[in-house]
Parts: sequence; C-alpha cells; structure tokens
Amino acid sequence: MSTNEILDRLAELAGGENAAVAWATGLLALLGVVVHGVWRYSRNVVTIAHEGGHALFALLSGRRLSGVRLHSDTSGVTVSAGRPTGPGMVVTAFAGYVTPSLLGLGAAALASNGQVRLLLWISIGFLAAMLVVIRNVFGVISVVATGAIVFVVSFYADPPWQAAFASLFSWFLLLGGVKPVGELQRKRRRGRAPDSDADQLARLTRVPGLLWVALFGAISLGALFLGGGLLLSR
Repeated sequence: MSTNEILDRLAELAGGENAAVAWATGLLALLGVVVHGVWRYSRNVVTIAHEGGHALFALLSGRRLSGVRLHSDTSGVTVSAGRPTGPGMVVTAFAGYVTPSLLGLGAAALASNGQVRLLLWISIGFLAAMLVVIRNVFGVISVVATGAIVFVVSFYADPPWQAAFASLFSWFLLLGGVKPVGELQRKRRRGRAPDSDADQLARLTRVPGLLWVALFGAISLGALFLGGGLLLSR
C-alpha cells in the first residue's frame, strides 16, 4: 500500500480529509501545550495574545496605553494610565486570561467556514498592532518571529497547507488558553502570584480571586468546547 493510499485510508477512518486534518492538528497543538520543552517556547504566542487583550481593552475603556513588555520567561506586562479603580480597570485586568481562548474561538469560526486567508490577515494585523506598542527587545523579537511565520504561510503556502496551519493555530490558542489558568491557581496557592490579574480583580471588586480564576477557566473551557466542535465538524 502506497503512502497516499495509507493517508486516504486514515482520512476515511477519521471521517474525511478535513476531519483528519482537524484531528491531526489538534493533536499537534496538544503536544505543543503539554510537552514542557515545547511549551516553554510556544507559550510566548499565548503571552502575546494575553497582553494584547490587556492593551486592547485598556484602549477601549479609555485608558492611556503606555506600552507592553514581553519577557523571555514567557511572562509579560501591560502598562496603562488612568483611574486606578472603576469599570475600565476591571475590564482591562479581566481581559488577559480570556483573550487567547476567545481569539482561538474566533479563529476556529473563520477556519471552519473556509475564511482561512481572512484569518491569516487578521492575525498579521493583530501582530502589527502589537509591534507598535512593544517596549522591549525580546518582545519585538517574539512578535516579529510570530508574524513572520504567519506571513510566510499567508503568501507562500498552498491553500491546503494554509488550512492546516489555520486549524493548528486555532487549536493552539484554544488549548493554550486553558493551561495558564491552571498555572495561575497553582502559583496563587503557593503564594507566588500576589499581584496576579485575579488578585488585582479581587482588590478592585472585593470578589475573591478564586472566583475570578474559576471564571477565567469556565470561559476558556467553554471556548475550547465550542471552537473544538467547529473545527471537528468541518
């Protein structure tokens, strides 16, 4: 049996070519999240989305964005000026942990409807906007490297490869949006994250930080469920 016949047989067993691609890219994305040696690098993409969420909602809520810094340990910080309390600060603090998952859900919706090129261009636009507000060298390198990958796929890859990349990208944001929530709670339990987004929200709203973590998790898992369903039902 030739390689093409084997691939065709696997696609048939998986429910069709698109389903086979969806399952394969989902597995690859899962490996990128659960394998520690890979996650320590791939997590930078999630951090870009996380800090991008803070930056976007800071601007939308009327705050003045000072800049974003991304660090080599995959952490990041977004600095904005304005009222230290109130709805604008709450929305800005809340946005970070849910943005990767919501972007993944949006990406899955576009990919599952065949809008792959639109998804790639939106991604490039998001990264270009991030580049404008980055304030450190490592952050610039991270955003440029990520943008370069998306750009090359957008311009030089054949449509089937673009579709596979879009599926992989969607899965990675959906799965990668869940893991940091668990990491956050483990750090909080050990007293290593006193100024986390959840604890800032607790001080702003008097709602316990654990409930904010639970809300982050519920939104991320909900996005994974919905987005995964869209990708697998193509």
